[in-house]
Amino acid sequence: MARTEYYDDPTAPAPNSMVVAASAVVTDDEGRILLQRRRDNELWALPGGGMDMSDSLPGCAVREVKEETGLDVEITGLVGTYTDPRHVIAYTDGEVRRQFNVCFTARVLGGTLTISDESTELRFVAPEAVEDLPMHHTQQLRIRHYLEHRTSPYLG
Repeated sequence: MARTEYYDDPTAPAPNSMVVAASAVVTDDEGRILLQRRRDNELWALPGGGMDMSDSLPGCAVREVKEETGLDVEITGLVGTYTDPRHVIAYTDGEVRRQFNVCFTARVLGGTLTISDESTELRFVAPEAVEDLPMHHTQQLRIRHYLEHRTSPYLG
């Protein structure tokens, strides 16, 4: 199922759902950031996804990282909350969602880096190379906030 992301676009379809989601900035020992190239839109993104009824938000991030990358992670902090109503995601099945995303920081505990059916490529990327990748600006915002080493999380 393909998806199209809209931001502050008057031609965007009206949302018909609200999804609580979690994402994670997972880093390696060299400070590189784990990114996936999404199969549904071919853009690079942090691993993450929608919360299940049985999840906590941190648990959702841990589960999504495992499902999408094969890695077991531990949550180490909070980057911020991302709830901008101008960001709308439309799927080919008719769902048009607003997403409430909580972005965490995480470190790798184990596992094997493995491409899932949601991605075409996985890569640890040096922070200075992130902006060279095709990526939705809402993903870039989360990474920028992480790289700013804020003393308190972004609330937006």
